[in-house]
Amino acid sequence: MRKRYAIANEITGSDIKRLRELLGMTQREFASFTNSAVRTVENWEAKEGKITGPIVTLVDILMRRPEIAGKLEITDNKLKLRLIYRYENTICTIIDVDETQREVEIHNYIDKPMYRAFGVNTEPTFEDYEEFIESRCFPRERDKIKLELKRLGIPFYDPIMIIEKTQGRMAEDKFWIEIER
Repeated sequence: MRKRYAIANEITGSDIKRLRELLGMTQREFASFTNSAVRTVENWEAKEGKITGPIVTLVDILMRRPEIAGKLEITDNKLKLRLIYRYENTICTIIDVDETQREVEIHNYIDKPMYRAFGVNTEPTFEDYEEFIESRCFPRERDKIKLELKRLGIPFYDPIMIIEKTQGRMAEDKFWIEIER
């Protein structure tokens, strides 16, 4: 027996516009949220006939749970450095850091602690942050570390510089880090 879901099969342009307004988004913001072009959103909203496809499921889910959109919003970085911790292409945790002031702010975008940068710790200290970034690098005590640093073109052991070169990728796992300055 084939599974069925309590999801609409089709929607109208007015359904999309109603959702967009419920979410408090402009057409440009909604286009960014749905990974579509602004022109596509304009066309959807102007369409008088039925709309089908993946947008139907997204609209249906968000009409039931509009708070999901807010939970996925990425806030502006108020600190100097941003690390985006990912599992494959999924953003798991965003870490904003000011290393000179020793400040750390995080936002988790995933519920499962095993996919979060700091696990169950939702308020990491600067020391937790330092431990985390070093865990995404080769150890300071690594044999022939100078050769590895030279191979990477790094003058001394600095976890951020190493992560910029390696994306914090470790053998046999699918987590990685993108750095924004």
